[in-house]
Amino acid sequence: MKGEVQKLVFVKTLHTAIWGIMVAAICCILSGAVTTVTYISVGLMVFEGLALVVGRGSCPLTPIARQYSDSQKANFDIYLPEWVARHNKTIFGALLVIGLVLLAFRLS
Repeated sequence: MKGEVQKLVFVKTLHTAIWGIMVAAICCILSGAVTTVTYISVGLMVFEGLALVVGRGSCPLTPIARQYSDSQKANFDIYLPEWVARHNKTIFGALLVIGLVLLAFRLS
């Protein structure tokens, strides 16, 4: 039991850290400047999109965390408030689309 809790904590911590990097990438895309970091951020978002496709809409870490938790809460696999975890793709997907549209206008 203790080992499973430690493994879940590890997966949740890793998932949260990756989530933070992805949110930072979206913020870079939304910012006014177009730099190398902006292009890296777009690349990270493409990678994230591919990971979600492979995971059939879920982060590939979710099934790993599922091995260590029976919780039905949206945030069982990440350290976020439950409402954020539940609406994560909607909130940050919309921000990403807005950022990409703004980026397209900046580049035109």
